[in-house]
Amino acid sequence: MVDVDVDVAAFERDGYLKISQPELRGAAEAARAQLWRRLGVSPDDPSSWTEPVVWTSDMTGSGPFAELTGSAPLARVLDALCGTGGWQPRGALGNIPVRFPVRPSADDRGWHIDMNTPLPDGGWAISGRPHTLLLLTLLSDVGPDDAPTRIRRGSHRDVAAALDEVPVDFIAAGELVDRVSAARPVVAATGSAGDMYVVHPFTVHAADEHRGSTPRFMAQTPVVLTAPLRPGGPSVPARVWSGDGS
Repeated sequence: MVDVDVDVAAFERDGYLKISQPELRGAAEAARAQLWRRLGVSPDDPSSWTEPVVWTSDMTGSGPFAELTGSAPLARVLDALCGTGGWQPRGALGNIPVRFPVRPSADDRGWHIDMNTPLPDGGWAISGRPHTLLLLTLLSDVGPDDAPTRIRRGSHRDVAAALDEVPVDFIAAGELVDRVSAARPVVAATGSAGDMYVVHPFTVHAADEHRGSTPRFMAQTPVVLTAPLRPGGPSVPARVWSGDGS
């Protein structure tokens, strides 16, 4: 049964859903403090910020990271979108790109969707039968100038109509999804530390350059589904996952 407090219609329409979680601000700040120590640079010394983007990760899922991955509002949203038992709880936040206000910006801001389909050889590709959706977790406050992830609202419908079950590689898929979704409006994934975005696996998104002054910390995490999605998959309204009704 779908949770009536979760705006499934907005996810259906836009291809993403924001979860505001002021109660997790402290956990996000504690996680960020750990990441600063791991990076070996100072939050108070901009001269130590020498690269526009540095990748770190959480693979342990302990301490404040466990508090974030165990978010009760997140579980409610995923149950409403994927069906109870339709997703696998995360043990860690995974990859965390940290974007610094350093020029020139990194050349990594192309429009794309994430790899979502496992291959027999252990690699990953993109297909119309995704096994994952995307979770973005803000570990710092992110305003419009702080390199927010850009999202093409409603682009999941264009991509659903363009992909089939045959896997394609990341580069080829990027060219395709960029082309078919180019007319969609762009929104920025802004918010406060502790907020999350649940993103449809077909929603086209991209990084942005940092025009602000405060480094941006955000985790990007695949949420593995218990069965690959198909239009009208189990416990999910057909219009949420298919290309119908655009």
